[in-house]
Amino acid sequence: HLHRASLLLPALEAALANFSAGAAGGVVQPVRTVLPVPRHGGYLGVMPAYSAADDALTTKLVTFYEHLKDSSVPSHQATVLLFDPSNGTLKAVLDGSVITAKRTAAVSAIATKLLMPAFAEVLCILGAGVQAYSHYDIFTELFTFKEVRIWNRTKEKAVKFAGSVGGAVRVCSSAQEAVTGADVIVTVTMATTPILFGDWVKPGAHINAVGASRPDWRELDDELMKNSVLFVDSRDAALTESGDVILSGAEIFAELGEVLKGTKPALPEKTTVFKSLGMAVEDTVAAKFVYDAWSAGN
Repeated sequence: HLHRASLLLPALEAALANFSAGAAGGVVQPVRTVLPVPRHGGYLGVMPAYSAADDALTTKLVTFYEHLKDSSVPSHQATVLLFDPSNGTLKAVLDGSVITAKRTAAVSAIATKLLMPAFAEVLCILGAGVQAYSHYDIFTELFTFKEVRIWNRTKEKAVKFAGSVGGAVRVCSSAQEAVTGADVIVTVTMATTPILFGDWVKPGAHINAVGASRPDWRELDDELMKNSVLFVDSRDAALTESGDVILSGAEIFAELGEVLKGTKPALPEKTTVFKSLGMAVEDTVAAKFVYDAWSAGN
C-alpha cells in the first residue's frame, strides 16, 4: 500500500503544518525517548503521537545500531502500533521499517519541492542503504533530473544500487566528486563525523540531511551548517537530537510546517539545508494511510 510514497504527500504536508501550528494544530507528540543499549552499541527509540485531524494514535518502536558486523541486518528496524483512539484498543501492528523509509523520503521530497533551486538538474545521494532507495524512488518520480550520482563509503554497495534502480546512476569514487555541481544533495549515511563539506557545495544548492540522528553524530561540517538557511521538521527535536545543529551552533530559520503554513518564506534562491530527524506524527499519518487502504481492500 506504500509502493508510491508520493500518495502520502498531502497528508504529510497537513501533518507538518498542524505540528508547527502548536496546540491549535492538534498534534500531540513528545521528543522521542532514546534508550541506549551500551553492551551492543545500539539504541531503542520510542515515538508516540496523536493527530486530532486524522483521529489517529500510534507509537513507533525503532532500534538503530551503528556498525553491525553482520551487514545482512539493517541498521534501523521498526514496528508501528496503531490504536483505536476512542478506546485504546490495538488495531494493527505494521512494518515500521517500510513506513519509516517511505515517509522520510516523502518529507525530504516536500522540503525539496519548496527549497530547491528553480533549475535543478543534478541529484546527488550520499549513502546507499534503505533510505537511498526510497529517496531515489520518490525523487525520480516527482522531479526531472538530467543526472543522478551516488557515493557510498563501500563502493560495492553504490555499484549495486546503480545496477538495481530503474534509471541511469553515476557511481562516484569520492563524496566530493558526487557533490560538486549538484543542485540537490541527499545525505543518508551512518556517518558520525562530517562527510559533506561547505566548500564543495554549489551556492544555491538544497541539501536534505537525513542521517546523524544523535546529538554527537555529524554528516555536515560547520561551514555548510552556518552558511546555509537551516530548516528542520521540529525545532525541539533538532536542538535535542541533531549533532549537526547542536555542535555547529547553526541558527534554525524555520520548521518545514511554518513554510507550508505560509508563516515563513522558503528562500529557494539561497543555499538551504533541511535537517530531517523524522517525527512520530509522520509515522501516524503513514500508518493510518496504510491501514485505511488495507481496510478498503478487505
